[in-house]
Amino acid sequence: MKAIIFDPYLDTLGGGERYIFTFAEVLLTRSYEVNIVWDDKSIVQEARNRFGLDLKRVNILPKRKLLEKNLLKRFIFLRKYDLLFWISDGSIPVMLSRKNILHFQVPFHDIGGKSYFNRMKLKRINTIVCNSFFTKRFIDREYGINSQVLYPPVDVEQFKAGRKANIILAVGRFEATMQAKRQDILIDVFREMINKGLRSWRLVLAGASLVKESENKLLQKLKKQAQGLPVDFRVNIPFKQLISLYSQAKIFWHAAGYGIDESKHPERVEHFGMTTVEAVAAGCWPLVYNAGGQREIFSDFKKKDLVFWLTKEELLKKTLNIIGFSKKGLLQSSELLKLPPKFSVKSFTENVQKII
Repeated sequence: MKAIIFDPYLDTLGGGERYIFTFAEVLLTRSYEVNIVWDDKSIVQEARNRFGLDLKRVNILPKRKLLEKNLLKRFIFLRKYDLLFWISDGSIPVMLSRKNILHFQVPFHDIGGKSYFNRMKLKRINTIVCNSFFTKRFIDREYGINSQVLYPPVDVEQFKAGRKANIILAVGRFEATMQAKRQDILIDVFREMINKGLRSWRLVLAGASLVKESENKLLQKLKKQAQGLPVDFRVNIPFKQLISLYSQAKIFWHAAGYGIDESKHPERVEHFGMTTVEAVAAGCWPLVYNAGGQREIFSDFKKKDLVFWLTKEELLKKTLNIIGFSKKGLLQSSELLKLPPKFSVKSFTENVQKII
């Protein structure tokens, strides 16, 4: 069997792209020939290094073949494939494979999703999936559909608590995109903590940069903001190094969506939060901005008041409380969230199998 995958954001190599490449890996284990549409063949090796996935047998096809404007030519090309998995940029594509799966990672809204042409194109699509119920809520309303939720796969078995150090870790791309990770807010709060007398702690900001560090204006701005503080920047590090950082960190910070009204701009908050799941699996205490898909991760957690924050003052206070509780032995590893199996690679694999 032959499958083809298209993600217009592939070169960002963020959490959404790990989702896509893990989907490809699952198909490979099911004896599919997997073809990813992209013009730069090095993207597969970059993904292997970044995510630690077995992608050696993935093929690359040029975009022009999939995006052919002549629908007859596109039809002839796609009918050779048993499965087409397409990540939407908000539009509904013309999908002409034998089985068509459309995936939404962003809660698009107010873009005329129920137009006549969209309704016609949706008839060719077998399954529509979203990465969280948060995303699903907006997508179903926008397009008048009933999508499925396929949670992102987190290989929780790889993340384990190691010898902990006084490290606060934040993981997210260094990009000023619509879903900015707001590392600037974290640096502000950390500076205030230092000013209040915090000693022997470091803030580690890890993430990807699509351009050279010297050319990344946001990254340079953040480094300037952090001058004089015990703040480390880990840019484009291999997945194994990231796993090691998780294992050492005591606290995990996440600020995506800060100050955003999610009812008006759901696309600007965290749609799920794969790094949060990784952090918890590695024994980090999570302190995350209270918005978007993050709430689904902690839906069964009894100590939500020790996890969520909305203001910088609240993050500062709760972080100092966690540090104090930890010193006094009031927080044990057994009190950390027991991750539900629905966020695991095993669950993802089983659900992909059901869908295909």
